Amino acid sequence: MSFRAQPKGSQSEPSGAVEESAVLSPAQLQSISTYIDLLLRWNARINLTSVRDPEEIVTRHFGESLFAARCLFPSTIHVGADALVRPTGKLIDLGSGAGFPGLPIKIWNPSLHITLIESNHKKVAFLREVIRALGLTDVNVFAGRAEDFPPDRQPNTTVTLRAVENFGTILPVAARLVPPSGRLALLIGESQVEAASKLVGGFEWSKPAHIPLSTARVLWVGRNRA
Repeated sequence: MSFRAQPKGSQSEPSGAVEESAVLSPAQLQSISTYIDLLLRWNARINLTSVRDPEEIVTRHFGESLFAARCLFPSTIHVGADALVRPTGKLIDLGSGAGFPGLPIKIWNPSLHITLIESNHKKVAFLREVIRALGLTDVNVFAGRAEDFPPDRQPNTTVTLRAVENFGTILPVAARLVPPSGRLALLIGESQVEAASKLVGGFEWSKPAHIPLSTARVLWVGRNRA
C-alpha cells in the first residue's frame, strides 16, 4: 500500500465545499516515513508490535488508522480559497500501544487534541519519542490504566479502541469514557461486532465499515445516546 501526495484544488471544480480526497501532503508523508523508521528501530529492541514487515506495517497500522481518520474526521476543501477545513474536537485513544490509531489520526488532522492512554512504560517512552520527533502539539500521553483515566464531558470527544487482549473487559471501560453525544470508534474483527453489541448498551451504532485491504476487519462507530 502506498500513499499519494495532496494535489492542489482544481479550478474546474464547482464552488463551495467538497470532500477531501484520500491523499496526504508531502509533510504528512514525511511524518509517516519518520514514524515508520522509529517504529522499526524501537521494535528491534522492545516488542511494540508483532507486525515487523515495513509493507505490512503501512497496510495494517497506518492504512487502517488513516481509514478511520478519514471516516471519523472528514475534511472539506473550500474551492476558490483553496482552504482545507478540518473538524476540531478531542480524541482519546485507549490502549494506544505503538500509537495506532491515535497518532496517524493526529497526522491526518493536526487540529485535534489527542490523549493516548497506555500503561506499558516502554511503549509510553516510544510514544513520547514519536511525538517529539514529529513535532506534534496538543498530544498528551496518560501513562496508566484506562480505569484510572477520568471520563471526558465534552460532547465532541471520540474514543478509539483497536482489538486488544481482554476485549470483553476493556470495551465497557472504553464506553465509560465516552461523554453524552460522544462517539466510540472500534477497529475490530467483523466476528467481534455481535459480542461488542452485547457488552455496550446505550449507543446508536452505524453500519460496520469494512477496512480496505482487509478481509475481516471493520470500523464500527457508536454514538452515546445518554
